[in-house]
Amino acid sequence: MRGRLATLLGVVLLIVSCSPAPPSGFVTGTSLHHLDVGGHDRSYRLYEPAGKPASPPLVVVLHGYSGSARQVERDYGWDELADLAKFVVAYPDGLDRAWNVDGETCCGRPGREGVDDVAFISAVVADVAKHVGTDPARIYVSGMSNGGIMSYTLACATAIFAAIGPVAGTQLNRCPNPRPTSIMHIHGTADRLVPYGGGQGFSVINGPSVPDVNAFWRNVDQCASPSTTSNGPITTSTAGCAGGRGVTLITIEAGGHEWPPFAARNLWEFFAAHPR
Repeated sequence: MRGRLATLLGVVLLIVSCSPAPPSGFVTGTSLHHLDVGGHDRSYRLYEPAGKPASPPLVVVLHGYSGSARQVERDYGWDELADLAKFVVAYPDGLDRAWNVDGETCCGRPGREGVDDVAFISAVVADVAKHVGTDPARIYVSGMSNGGIMSYTLACATAIFAAIGPVAGTQLNRCPNPRPTSIMHIHGTADRLVPYGGGQGFSVINGPSVPDVNAFWRNVDQCASPSTTSNGPITTSTAGCAGGRGVTLITIEAGGHEWPPFAARNLWEFFAAHPR
């Protein structure tokens, strides 16, 4: 009997020793990771749902000015969606709670010091891909306010993202060489910080109108004329575009500068329908 137990124990130990160990720190649930980018110690949170596939989609979610990765993970509902749809979510932290979206006028310390947030967020995507094995055709980015503006900057400066989902943001990057990218933009008409109609708000933001940004991307994506539907205060303009891409604008009548409760769900449904 002792001999059999010893043999069985040896087999179990052999199986355990041969099983690949998960990368250090990358676990089911939320984990915190650090990267050195541009001489700065940068961090991001990563949420991995139980039962995720071998090559899951990745959604990068960017906080607004004065926000944080922890706050966005807690308040915006992405972890719950990830559990249902089996994608992973990265929540980067801006330096001093802000993002450098254009290197000139916005926002805070990152803008003043020329912090390379495009390089940082690109490094986050690469780090997650290295350790988790994400699907490169299904990488998306969404953001609120300053983070929404940053998502446009990423669409203009990289070829990483299949689709972006700005909320209460605008496009400050001049975007001289835009790459075809699917867009879902969500914005309230009573936003006083990033005005729907463009121009100077009660902030440092002074950019184009949301409809003008939407028209810019419909042109980039070679879209057909949009169709419009309304449901109470919400108007949705949807345009089908070349290569299976789409450009959608959700306008909330009298909506303010906020993350709507339906935003994450609508954005994920749009992302899932628009891989690269």
